[in-house]
Amino acid sequence: MAVFTASVLALPAIAAEPLTIHVGYAAIGLDSRPYSEGTSAATARAGEYLEKEFANDPNIKIEWFFFKGAGPAVNEGFANDQLDFAYQGDLPSLIGRANGLKTKYLLASGARKPLYLAVAKDSGINSVTDLKGKKVAYQRGTNGHLAAIKILEANGLTEKDLQVTNLDSAGTVAALTSQDIDAAFGDTALINLAAQGNAKVIYTTKGDDPRFGRNAGIVAREAFINEHPEITQRVVDAFVKAAQWSSDEPNRAALFELWHKSGTAIPILEDYFSNDKLAYRNSPLIDDLLVSQYQKQGIKAKEFGLIRRDVSTDGWFEPKYLKTSLDKFGLQNFWQAYGSNGKPLGS
Repeated sequence: MAVFTASVLALPAIAAEPLTIHVGYAAIGLDSRPYSEGTSAATARAGEYLEKEFANDPNIKIEWFFFKGAGPAVNEGFANDQLDFAYQGDLPSLIGRANGLKTKYLLASGARKPLYLAVAKDSGINSVTDLKGKKVAYQRGTNGHLAAIKILEANGLTEKDLQVTNLDSAGTVAALTSQDIDAAFGDTALINLAAQGNAKVIYTTKGDDPRFGRNAGIVAREAFINEHPEITQRVVDAFVKAAQWSSDEPNRAALFELWHKSGTAIPILEDYFSNDKLAYRNSPLIDDLLVSQYQKQGIKAKEFGLIRRDVSTDGWFEPKYLKTSLDKFGLQNFWQAYGSNGKPLGS
């Protein structure tokens, strides 16, 4: 027996199976740069938080994918088992769920993002109600699409009242500059266009009812979570660390500098986050406001004909990995949780 034991001890250790973690992002930087901005997920990418988490694990690699096709392209990646985790907006992730994609929502990232409405120069459009009959662009299937519809509804309009053009961010900038369209919904690209004098921002959800805003988060493939729960926890740890750093006000200048890797100018980012606390925009919490918004988005998406069947969020949110990270890093009270009425809990 002793000889057998010695021979076993002399055997080389069995190497861990190599694993590549595929992470998607439902946006892309200027000139197709593999970076983005405005979210803690963008921080995780630009600051290499996931790479640092697994730096001492030579058999684990991180591979990022940025999608010009935004959320719908992420759904395609999940459907083909080409992605394990992804940053994705509310509408496309709900569409994916309605179509049977097996995912779990692990933490918020880019929750409560504002939406902007910009109009072409000399358009004569001064309010949302003036959009009736006009050529208006947004990217269909994205969280901006659904937010735009809610804004229209609040102003007595529907998509049928507009001449809707489906354009991505780059296409929107070109069309608004050439005045091929009258107006567009979007975010930093429109702020930049207005700063150049080529358009005018006439409305933003910032400062308005937070339920008009957009939500997004980190969604993961259920099969990956079940097969690699420990690795899933470490991925969530990395995203939470990125969210914490992105939420600390002393880091504001450094944060915008980091996000500038996407090609978005720092003054535009300063404008985008003006009058907002970093912690408000970069919270990872799955709070009552977030959950209720996703539930309502699912109802609205069907009501507006964006999905064909009912979609339930029951069992979709998986907060246990986030809770473990918050407990591990002592962040249980770092972010303010909000109620479904859009107000801070306890206020």
